[in-house]
Amino acid sequence: MMRFSYVICALTGLALAACESSPDVKSSATGDGSSSAVSASQRGTGGPVTGGPVTGGSVTDRPVTSQQVIAQAPGSAEDFVVNVGDRVLFGLNAFDLSPNAQTTIENQVTWLKRFPGVTITIEGHTDERGTREYNLALGERRANSVRDYMIALGVDPNRVKTLSYGKERPVDPASTEDAWTRNRRGVTVVEGGTG
Repeated sequence: MMRFSYVICALTGLALAACESSPDVKSSATGDGSSSAVSASQRGTGGPVTGGPVTGGSVTDRPVTSQQVIAQAPGSAEDFVVNVGDRVLFGLNAFDLSPNAQTTIENQVTWLKRFPGVTITIEGHTDERGTREYNLALGERRANSVRDYMIALGVDPNRVKTLSYGKERPVDPASTEDAWTRNRRGVTVVEGGTG
């Protein structure tokens, strides 16, 4: 009986240790499809950072880790996503840029000009409707539309690559109008350099 009580105590301790909660990560999305979420791999486990606030985040009672500060360092991919927005949306079977998309791309170009060492890849995505081949071609046209507008605004073409995923990487796997709208997108991914 004594051995059984030791086992119960040990299991209770393990269960309580497993209940420790991780910090909440909140994401917000704007009408243009941009996101400000910090991924689990970017949360890190480093100690608290002192000496100033982190821009682009929210005020909480939790300490800010050094990896979070690095992730949002000026010129980083997270800085781009949080402070500029990484995506534009397209209409059904379309690859022309809406006024909202043009504004987002203009903000991206301004950011890219501040960090001339950064290279990017523009990903073209579609919703699930249509054949794989059609959607790969449409995704390519969407990525090229974003690239061409950036180049017209003064971005060096050597800094920009394009890639089409077609319907292969939906941001929302549901088969609804809202999901299809979110999936018809061009995403600018910061690849290299920090400016």
